Amino acid sequence: MTASAPVERFDIGARLSEMAVYNGVAYLAGQVPEDASADITGQTAQVLAAIDKLLERAGTDKSRILRAQIYLADRADFPGMNAAWDAWVAAGHTPPRATVIAGLARPEWKVEIVVTAAV
Repeated sequence: MTASAPVERFDIGARLSEMAVYNGVAYLAGQVPEDASADITGQTAQVLAAIDKLLERAGTDKSRILRAQIYLADRADFPGMNAAWDAWVAAGHTPPRATVIAGLARPEWKVEIVVTAAV
């Protein structure tokens, strides 16, 4: 048996790490907005900026996202979330994506996004 590649973890906490990189793939934890007083477009923009920062730390960027999972608290926020997403996503590199309506961990959060990206 050969030794497997190490798992590199970022911002390790008691409950979760913000990101793990293994075998050329970055796995991000669900990213949520810092300022929950913003509307859906603002919250989504905050989350996407956090994703950009984590991907940069892993040595990659949004053009290498393999898939995105978006969780919305309210179906009515779908157009506003898409407005922020469309302004952010790399043209020609739109990843496979799923959007789910879900109860989020905090009632003030309108959106949470999980991405997996090639490094």
